[in-house]
Amino acid sequence: MKNSYELVIKNGDVVLPDEVLKLDIGVIGGKIVALGENLPIEQDTEVIHAAGHYVLPGMIDMHVHFNEPAMGHWEGFRSGSASLAAGGCTTYADMPLNGNPPTVNKEALKLKVEAANGNSAVDYVLWGGLVPDNLDDLEDLFAEGVIGFKAFLSNPGGEGEGRFREVDSDTLYQGMQRIASFGGILALHAESEDITSTLSTDAQRNGRCSARDFAATRPAHAEIEAVARALLYSELTGCTLHFVHISTAAAVELIHVAKLRGLDVTVETCPHYLILNEDHMEDLGPVAKCAPPLRSEEEKEKLWAMLELGKIDLIASDHSPCPTELKMNSGLSFVDAWGGISGAQSSLELMFHEGVNKRGIPVTLISKLLAELPAKRFGMAHCKGSIALGLDADLVLLNPSCPYMLTVENLLYRHKHSPYIGMTLSCKVTSTLSRGKLVYIADDGVIVADGGQQLQVRKGTTV
Repeated sequence: MKNSYELVIKNGDVVLPDEVLKLDIGVIGGKIVALGENLPIEQDTEVIHAAGHYVLPGMIDMHVHFNEPAMGHWEGFRSGSASLAAGGCTTYADMPLNGNPPTVNKEALKLKVEAANGNSAVDYVLWGGLVPDNLDDLEDLFAEGVIGFKAFLSNPGGEGEGRFREVDSDTLYQGMQRIASFGGILALHAESEDITSTLSTDAQRNGRCSARDFAATRPAHAEIEAVARALLYSELTGCTLHFVHISTAAAVELIHVAKLRGLDVTVETCPHYLILNEDHMEDLGPVAKCAPPLRSEEEKEKLWAMLELGKIDLIASDHSPCPTELKMNSGLSFVDAWGGISGAQSSLELMFHEGVNKRGIPVTLISKLLAELPAKRFGMAHCKGSIALGLDADLVLLNPSCPYMLTVENLLYRHKHSPYIGMTLSCKVTSTLSRGKLVYIADDGVIVADGGQQLQVRKGTTV
């Protein structure tokens, strides 16, 4: 092995797939080429001293909503990816629904690709969409490189509502048949439209518009019913499924049991379901509004139990930004405010703070959920997701004992609101590297904003 490294990260506590070792990491050409003690340093070798830090694989956030094309004033690739880099994320997947037009055909995908090109701090992939009238576009989208398809089983609302609509059962079934035929994957927002629309109409008719009224219109059984229906269709069609932002332990268990009987299905949850509860939604107001809604403290603890049992496959932010006035306008009721949480910059720190520092969960498990398992599921394990020889040097340095209070000034979002503002976190991301290049240093901010590339992925595996 050549000993003249372009970069050496020295003396970090390196988080490998199944253990943590104090090692140096040698990098050449953006790839990890050596892991060992006391790697040789030459005059022209760049050195990053990592003593006292964990060195983790960069997070892979499979669920973010940026708003380009045409809606970048909500959140564009440049501001959104900078926020992710500041949070230790080195790869992300942008959802199809919040740009104009949404990514539901080849022409719209081309506009999305053009908007992202040269404007991302870190690497990315793009989702396509399944909507009621684009069945004939699915295979073309897949051939053009989308990572998979997103569909809603309840009304997505918001921007794109006129075009990106929920699917009825027939469209869902036919879409799953089509996607299975060419080996794609379908990601589902699983809430029953029949249940949520009936309850929402009744609440509006009777003037019930508080945070808890909103939560009552999207009950746990709406999620469970939608998950069960989709699992049945998966069994009938052979379609690979990924359930996004699952909020209840009962739904996680349904998915886990389906996996045990042979279905190719995975489940994600989000930091906000593991950190916040319905009391926060009431206390903080619309900044904590999302769908599915935040659940009870008891339900939150059940999710943590599922995580520790290995029944949750990955964690993603579901970063869903909007102009602050659509969240904080005093003239809006909770029900009328934009639904979505801005949290992408905080995911890794939140999970380390709560999971590792407070609950004593092994850092290797948190790392798997944030990086290794997303890479395996979505066909990136040949280049991303772990600290291993030959993989991209996508790395994050995290100080595990660096308490700080998250403030508005810390956030790099275009619109600087988040339910986590004011929270004291016990750890801090200090540096992020994408393919061996520093893209973020805590003291300097994002230093490379345009080096990210759209990834070419392979077929993923069941995790």
